[in-house]
Amino acid sequence: MLKATLRTFLAHKGRLLLSALAVLLSVAFVTGSLIFSDTVSRTFDRLFASTAADVTVSPKEGLDEAVPSGRTATLPAALAERVRQVDGVAAARAEVDVDGLTVVDEDNEPVGPTTGAPTLGTAWNPSGRSPVELTSGHAPRGPDQALLDSETAGRADVRIGDTLTVIAPPGSFQVRVVGIVTFTTTNPGSARVFFDGPTARTKLLGDPRAATGIAADAAEGVSDQQIKQRVAAALGAHIYDYRTADEQAESDVERLGGFLDVIKYVMVGFAGIAVLVGVFLIVNTFSMLIAQRTRELGLLRALGADQRQVRRSVLTEAVLLGLVGSTLGLATGIGLAAGLIELMGLVGMNIDADEMAIGWATPVAAYVVGLGVTFVAAYLPARRAAGVSPMAALADAEVAGVGRPLRTRAVAGAVVGAAGAAALVGCAVSGQTSSAASLLGLGVVLTLIATVIAGPLLVRPVIRVLGAAFPAVFGPIGRMSQRNALRNPRRTGATAAALMVGIALVVGMSVASASMTRSFDQQIDKTLGADFVIQNGNFLPFPREVTDEVRDTEGVGLVVRGRFAPVAVRLPDGDRVETTAAGYDARLDEVANITYARGNTAAALADGRLAMDRDFARDHDVRVGGTIPVEFQGGRQAELTVGALTDQDSAEGFGTQGGLYFGLATLERYAPGGQDSALYVNAAPGTGDDDLRANLEETLDPYPQVQVRDLADYKELVHDQIAVLLYLVYALLGLAIIIAVLGVVNTLALSVVERTREIGLLRAIGLARRQLRRMIRLESVVIAVFGAVLGLALGLVWGVCTQQVLALQDMGALAIPWGTVVAVVIGSAVVGVVAALLPALRASRMNVLAAIAHE
Repeated sequence: MLKATLRTFLAHKGRLLLSALAVLLSVAFVTGSLIFSDTVSRTFDRLFASTAADVTVSPKEGLDEAVPSGRTATLPAALAERVRQVDGVAAARAEVDVDGLTVVDEDNEPVGPTTGAPTLGTAWNPSGRSPVELTSGHAPRGPDQALLDSETAGRADVRIGDTLTVIAPPGSFQVRVVGIVTFTTTNPGSARVFFDGPTARTKLLGDPRAATGIAADAAEGVSDQQIKQRVAAALGAHIYDYRTADEQAESDVERLGGFLDVIKYVMVGFAGIAVLVGVFLIVNTFSMLIAQRTRELGLLRALGADQRQVRRSVLTEAVLLGLVGSTLGLATGIGLAAGLIELMGLVGMNIDADEMAIGWATPVAAYVVGLGVTFVAAYLPARRAAGVSPMAALADAEVAGVGRPLRTRAVAGAVVGAAGAAALVGCAVSGQTSSAASLLGLGVVLTLIATVIAGPLLVRPVIRVLGAAFPAVFGPIGRMSQRNALRNPRRTGATAAALMVGIALVVGMSVASASMTRSFDQQIDKTLGADFVIQNGNFLPFPREVTDEVRDTEGVGLVVRGRFAPVAVRLPDGDRVETTAAGYDARLDEVANITYARGNTAAALADGRLAMDRDFARDHDVRVGGTIPVEFQGGRQAELTVGALTDQDSAEGFGTQGGLYFGLATLERYAPGGQDSALYVNAAPGTGDDDLRANLEETLDPYPQVQVRDLADYKELVHDQIAVLLYLVYALLGLAIIIAVLGVVNTLALSVVERTREIGLLRAIGLARRQLRRMIRLESVVIAVFGAVLGLALGLVWGVCTQQVLALQDMGALAIPWGTVVAVVIGSAVVGVVAALLPALRASRMNVLAAIAHE
């Protein structure tokens, strides 16, 4: 049996190739993501380990900043001298590292990265642990000199002697480039500008006595842990944070972890789609192969092979297919990881591909995924093959069972579908976001399974409708193509299911994103009342001089500042909630339309008071007039009185969880040093919007990071943010379509082999080659459109239910992107035509006499 299995596998290797491609894609995305993330992690582990000081003293870490506040935590630079005097410390230096700078050249063009990576300003403290070395020019001396990293200089065409303008939190200043530094380790993608110590403290921090940290080097023979304990004892164990080199490197890696996780999850998402769609392809392939080998399997049974041996033979073929696909997928995954590393190089993150990390878990995952997919997918066809009697097989009965009743499928599909529908109904009527989201996930999974199970039951009624016009338009050819698609409902349903999954995903997400977009549009129209909003292009805070310049602009009548700060509130029900609060100027009512359930803007922005969302207050037993303990960044505490409760639809810009905001005077008292994140500007009487916009853009020309937006621009900004999610979904759809095309190609190719004699007879009685190709193309199109119809139905239901979950977060508008729906149907027909090209060409080239004689 083993010999027969191997011979059979090699005899059908061409037919199994497309199934192997599905396994290959699944494994490639899994292994590629693992190798890439492992390589990046190891590279940065080495970077942080080699550049961290033996002991680092830093300000106490406070609250996480979900939204940047513009504050830079500092400590006294004079601590460096105290640390230097600690026994066992060989050297100590005050460090300054500030991100969020904007640097422009003499043509007012930004010289920093355009990929979202930060531009960092740093005090020049050359040491053996520095990630850069001075390769040309000299060290900076004085307030008008700076160094620039070589990669940024090359990208922006900056040379020694050029003048740059640095836009820092305290204000703008000009420097002359006096040297170029080169990274000796991996560049994380950031731009680096170096100043001498006094300049960095004064110009970047606004305080010549401040620093962002103290770095200490241990004397020979003294451990990092000993130095940490001694320094903590000298400075105060609970005043600052103290980390050894290993602890600092671990902290840096944790901060990088979010970026790596995003890439890993995206790659795993692609792998998941490839696995799911590949299962359909492999099930269909093995079902058809077994159907074509009915006589062969029956002969094996007649010669003495029992059911277990037949089943084992088919599963052995699946394992061989999985081994081949996994091996090729592992090699492809290595190539994919190398491609991602090169891509990172294009955006400024230089990772050495020669140091690619391939841990033991990577090949294990590759073979677990590849073998698991093929074994699971082939199990049902193997059971079906083993269940055929020798006599039925010798009579050449088709194992696929064209005429076999679908009652079992009907019952199973109905039960699972009813459970899925109940979950989706529960999602729609639920009043809690968490439970609604859980029910949505359960409903999506169950309805998908139900549609796959019941798909063959829908083939005949749906395809009769979809192909109703074929006989009238294409004559007998159209009728035959329609009947070919109806001939085996199981096969047609399984082939269409692969396409259905991708289309359901994209339609569901398209409905959700269109609904989010419309909801935000309605919220912005309802809430934003300013003529213009001034914001940083990447939403980072901007220097206060920008606010001063805007106020002095001709035609500006009113400027209301918006600023953010991380806070933690202790609520009456005992919960402690960390969130981001906003601070606004007193005339907020003139630039925003806020609906209050209790109180008003004056009460909300009064000194020592705050406002919060009504629903958040109700959930945590908060009452107007009650006092709420609030913790600000840096550990400052305040007791603020609840002055107002808002009844807003989560308007953009008015806080995050809880909708907390208060007056800027309150924020400045407890969290001084923050920067403005938005300016809401109204025109002065007699000034038109066009004139004011022109004046503002002229004023802000020296600040290329800051943009002027009106209501339409603000909506477009939100649309662009939502579109990023859609691009990912469309990429997933593209992958699903690629595998679905492979499935349709495989089905048609095997179907052509199965119908060889039939095709020969049709050709013999006068069917032209062109007509034969058309027949196969039409069959492919109707199968693809059938899958699209099922996907559209599922996707629309999923999208509407997702919108119901969004409605619980005050995004209640429902929008159906009909353009996407039409494009999906047309695209499915195109997919059908493309998938049929090779099988149709192969069928048309058959020798008529050989085809008639085929068995």
